[in-house]
Amino acid sequence: MTILVSACLLGENCKYNGGNNRNERVLRFVAGHEVIPVCPEMLGGLPCPRKPVEWVGSRVLTKDGDDCTEAFRLGVQRAMALVEGRQIDLAILQSRSPTCGVKQIYDGSFSGVRIDGQGALARALKEKGIPLMDAEDVPE
Repeated sequence: MTILVSACLLGENCKYNGGNNRNERVLRFVAGHEVIPVCPEMLGGLPCPRKPVEWVGSRVLTKDGDDCTEAFRLGVQRAMALVEGRQIDLAILQSRSPTCGVKQIYDGSFSGVRIDGQGALARALKEKGIPLMDAEDVPE
């Protein structure tokens, strides 16, 4: 089985604050499978650390109003190029991320309010027919 995984869940320091979201349950689940780590934000050229962003309408903005939409578009495009022509059986993605959120994202108010929705990579993978799993839903 080939599993695409948000790189931060594997312990890569690519999270907006310079850290990671290492998830032992995810690591156990993917053990023995082919794993493709991906961080679309880094692939899009954003630095680490970087300002947090949220979807504000159809744009990806920092709280200060800096527009990161093009970097997100490029990062998703590059992430999708990594899977082109490959059989991806599952994608396990970081919860609530503006790129990787599977079930929820933040509402664009930078106040911690969550709304139903998907991040940019999650949407692209779903459109390609790749099954998605939120990191919080990975079984023990």
